[in-house]
Amino acid sequence: MNRAISYNHNTLAVIMGGGQGTRLFPLTQERAKPAVPLAGKYRLVDIPISNCLNSGLQRMYLLTQFNSASLHRHISQSYKFDHFGNGFVEILAAEQSFSSTSWYQGTADAVRKNLVHLRNNSFEYALILSGDQLYRMDFRRIIEAHAESSADITIATLPVVERDARALGILQMNPERRIVRFVEKPKDPDTLSSLRLDRSAYAGLGIRGEEQLYLASMGIYVFNREVLFDLLENELTDFGKHIIPSAIGTHRVFSYVFQGYWEDIGTIRSFFDANLDQTELLPKFNFFEPPVFTRPRFLPASKINGGSISQGVLADGCIINNARIDRSVIGLRSILEDGSHLHRVVMMGADYYDSPSRMTRPENQGIPLGVGRGTRIENAIVDKNARIGEHCILSPAGKPQDVDHPLYFIRDGVLVIPKNGVIPSHTIL
Repeated sequence: MNRAISYNHNTLAVIMGGGQGTRLFPLTQERAKPAVPLAGKYRLVDIPISNCLNSGLQRMYLLTQFNSASLHRHISQSYKFDHFGNGFVEILAAEQSFSSTSWYQGTADAVRKNLVHLRNNSFEYALILSGDQLYRMDFRRIIEAHAESSADITIATLPVVERDARALGILQMNPERRIVRFVEKPKDPDTLSSLRLDRSAYAGLGIRGEEQLYLASMGIYVFNREVLFDLLENELTDFGKHIIPSAIGTHRVFSYVFQGYWEDIGTIRSFFDANLDQTELLPKFNFFEPPVFTRPRFLPASKINGGSISQGVLADGCIINNARIDRSVIGLRSILEDGSHLHRVVMMGADYYDSPSRMTRPENQGIPLGVGRGTRIENAIVDKNARIGEHCILSPAGKPQDVDHPLYFIRDGVLVIPKNGVIPSHTIL
């Protein structure tokens, strides 16, 4: 049997469903972080699942805890496997048991609390993934590298420049790519300097140029089965902060150096920028090939009744009525009325098409779903099912970087209209 195929059959993926997602508030006000809509029609969790499927991995556990209803619904409606195969995407929600009554205290604690489920599976390697990162990786390569180096743990690492290194966990490896040191978010200049990647390693890693680089942990780990179980026989709560640093001195911990686009979608600004990047002529992340899988929807093609579109991404089921779209992402079932103008906007769309009975409910103030006539929006995220009236001007310009308002929020200088938000006509922010 082909070795890569053998590795796939012997690997179990565990995707972390995320904590409270406070840095992505208000997008996480009513949903888990991995359930946040992405690029018009996807969810963040579709990225690690698609990477697994495109790598031939079909056994996945998704560990969830906060605001998980929409995430559970998305998984159940999206990923269905052959009844006679062994593939699955199964949700393991935080639950009380006789041995524990607490919620997940961190990534390692979440896996520890579900060891009873993991032990019921036959696997040689455990692939631990985050549910809120944007990247494309063939996991067969890291698993093969892990096996060939006889590693106990392999950590996916990314070469980063100094300004990024201060906010990430930085690793140091020897010429064999064995990790000898780990420092979480190094701030001290001398400490950071001592962690620099040796320039003599650039050629072997395929790194071009002379810029000084550091190796950052991507939060992607491969564990041998028994090593994972042994390292969780304690009360340490987090892989990156506790388990990995302590294991470096006692186990064979190796680095797999990844070179490609990777973005931790941890803040409103990073989420906003990653979405708007899809409007570029050559986006950093390619959704086209290999495919990113998501929930299949039976929606009509988008209908454009006039207007202008410059660098726009339109999802299914939209109706554009003489609107102007500049460098914006327009999500499922979005309605843009005559004369509306969206500039640098991530519009997530709607879960349903409007009806007179729904529109006239008191909380909706008679305002239809979508963007009304003559309304201008810029530098904003419009969450799902938002109702924005006519002749509004919505922009964060001239306001503080962070604002809480009954109608909107501003985070990292980005205006956010929350899910189910209603903006009355003639509102000027």
